[in-house]
Amino acid sequence: MIELAGARTVECDLGGISLHGVAAGSGPLALLGHGITANAYVFLPLMARLADRFALVSFDQRGHGRSGRPPEGYAAENFAADIAAAVRALGGGPAFLIGHSLGARNALAAGVRFPELVAAVVAIEFTPFIEPEVFDALASRVGGGDRLFESFEAVKAYLAERYPRLPPDAVERRAKYGYREADGGWQALADPAAMRQTSHGLRADLEPVLRAIRVPTLLIRGADSRLVSPAAWARTKALRPDLPAIEVAGGDHYAPEEVHGPIADGIACFWGSLKKGR
Repeated sequence: MIELAGARTVECDLGGISLHGVAAGSGPLALLGHGITANAYVFLPLMARLADRFALVSFDQRGHGRSGRPPEGYAAENFAADIAAAVRALGGGPAFLIGHSLGARNALAAGVRFPELVAAVVAIEFTPFIEPEVFDALASRVGGGDRLFESFEAVKAYLAERYPRLPPDAVERRAKYGYREADGGWQALADPAAMRQTSHGLRADLEPVLRAIRVPTLLIRGADSRLVSPAAWARTKALRPDLPAIEVAGGDHYAPEEVHGPIADGIACFWGSLKKGR
């Protein structure tokens, strides 16, 4: 399983909530945000490819992993406020935000609400115009993980079935960092009530956010995605034709874990183009 040399854990007290994360690399500050039910460590292979360019910090978002799990507060503005507070706590930024799915939605929201703290955004696999039935299927998958597994191997078997295109090391990583022994079995660290609220919040209309964002933004879609449909992708690009948008072959919704090399190349190229334009 890929581990990242020199990686260290971080605990960031934001005053009211603490975020757990993993950090590595040196350079401009870059924060990574994972998808719903995932955790900071799913980005380790991507971080390994970018650690020579950025000071990377990947956080368990609120309600997930080893971060705080308040009883409420799982709308986009809550996650965006966490990002802003983390940037300030880590030195003030502005920070490069790299988000996948839920993390992409939150990065876009932070870019609109706190542009002075955001250098640029990479939004992977989340756009406006996602169909209601897609969110219905996502909510069903999220709810399916709220159970007690008899063993660690049972957790891995469940994850392999739920994410059939993830490589074995990615499945192992999700199990290792996203579950804990409890009550005679294994349970997800992601809080069930938080996941329900977060899943509901993902349905909020993202079109005004994408229309309003002014910080440099790169949109990325896995070419085989079942979350961002071709129709949603086309409408998104038509909404903001000024934003660079790339599709990554060989990946579906979980492209950052499946094809992290091309994702890293796209991110590096985007950041390089911003530096040249200054």
